[in-house]
Amino acid sequence: MRIQIYKSRAVYYRGRRLTTCNPLSSIGFRPAGGTVIKLDIVNAIVQKTNITRTKAEQAVETVFEAMKNALGRGERIELRRFGVFNVKPRKTGIGRNPRTGQQVSIPPGKAVRFKPGKELQSLPATATAPKP
Repeated sequence: MRIQIYKSRAVYYRGRRLTTCNPLSSIGFRPAGGTVIKLDIVNAIVQKTNITRTKAEQAVETVFEAMKNALGRGERIELRRFGVFNVKPRKTGIGRNPRTGQQVSIPPGKAVRFKPGKELQSLPATATAPKP
C-alpha cells in the first residue's frame, strides 16, 4: 500500500485502487477553488453514471495508464474539443548551481506539452483562473 499526504489528508493506493482517509472528500465535500485531483474525477464519474466506485477508479486508472504509455512511446494524444498532448524534445543547456554559481550541463530530454482546443480556450476567464 502506498500513502501520499495531499493537503492535510491521506490519499492511499491499495493495489491499483485510489481511495482516501478523509470521508468528506470521498463524498464530494471539498472546499471550492482548489486543485482537482484524480479522486474528484472518480467521484464525478460515480455521480453521473451510477457505477460503483471501484469500476470508476479502474476506468480512470486505465485511461491515465493508456495516456502515459502513449506519451512514453512519443505518440501524440488528440482529444477533440479538449486539446492535444505532445512529447517535444528539449535541447541541452547550461545552467548554474544557485549555491556555488558553478556552470552545470543540462542533458537533453523530453517534455510533455499540452495545447488546449478551441472549446477549452473559449471558456470564460473567471472559470479558468481561480481567485486566491
